[in-house]
Parts: sequence; C-alpha cells; structure tokens
Amino acid sequence: MERAIPILPTDDLAVAKAFYVSGLGFRVTFEASGDGKTGLLGLERGSIELTLDSPMDGHGRHACVSLRVDDVDAYYREWSTRINVLRPPRNEEWGKPSRSRGM
Repeated sequence: MERAIPILPTDDLAVAKAFYVSGLGFRVTFEASGDGKTGLLGLERGSIELTLDSPMDGHGRHACVSLRVDDVDAYYREWSTRINVLRPPRNEEWGKPSRSRGM
C-alpha cells in the first residue's frame, strides 16, 4: 500500500507527544530525540500516520512529507524528469524497515 505521511512542525516533542498520545489516542511508532524536546516522533492511529519534527529546520516554505511506496527509485526517476526534485531519495536512520526510503 502506498501512503503519504505528513511531517508537521512542533516546538516541543514532549508537549506534542502528550497531546497526540494521551489526548488523541495515537501510539508512538518511533522516537529519535536526545532530550525529549527536539528530534523526530512518529505517530500512528489506525491508518493515520504522522511525523512530528522539532525544530523543523531546513524546510523553509517547502512542503515536507514522507512517502511509503514499494519502489521509491521508480518514483524518483519518473518525477525527476518532470519536476525539479530538491534532493534524491535516501534512507534515514530513524526510518522504518530497510526497504522504506525517504524522499
């Protein structure tokens, strides 16, 4: 199944985690943070997935989303002939299984 997972900015992962987990019933799928306040937090509830990023540096006004697809390289080849892709796909240390790659 192909999915798009929005990456949302937050000022404090701990506050956001309490809101989404305790308040809205999400569960944590991954957490990459050295201090609990900054880093990345993956959340899931049913078929809804979110990633929270604190601070969300480097994206500026560009949209940011994680794509989970069967063949990211095929998408990259297709899309890079049609549009200016800011960076090629890459595996992230906080990512899901090795077959998943971020774009």
